Amino acid sequence: MSWQAYVDDHLMCDTEGNHLSDAAIIGLDGTVWAQSANFPQLKPEEITAIVNDFNEPGTLAPTGLYLGGTKYMVIQGEPGVVIRGKKGPGGVTVKKTNMALIIGVYDEPMTPGQCNIIVERLGDYLVEQGIGN
Repeated sequence: MSWQAYVDDHLMCDTEGNHLSDAAIIGLDGTVWAQSANFPQLKPEEITAIVNDFNEPGTLAPTGLYLGGTKYMVIQGEPGVVIRGKKGPGGVTVKKTNMALIIGVYDEPMTPGQCNIIVERLGDYLVEQGIGN
């Protein structure tokens, strides 16, 4: 299965009538493996900051999580495994595998919990299969 198919079929899928706004799978080096049509163009320093927070949890909290220049307030995640951010009625979930970041962006009516499930389930699956890790 191609990386684009993982984005299209597993991240941008229908969940109780809702969809993620955008999603991507990005290598830890910042290389885009696959993304939805309107996923924001990430800056190298944004990827570096995200990867650094996985290595040293808590580094993003004071400054916020940025995706394509949009700032998200960092909220409770799982240190070293999942980063979650909130902006108004929407937010973002970032799951790390050994080689990639699985990113899902949502807006209402999708809930944070639905986004977390979609993103974390794919990340866990890829790790279990030995893909992307």
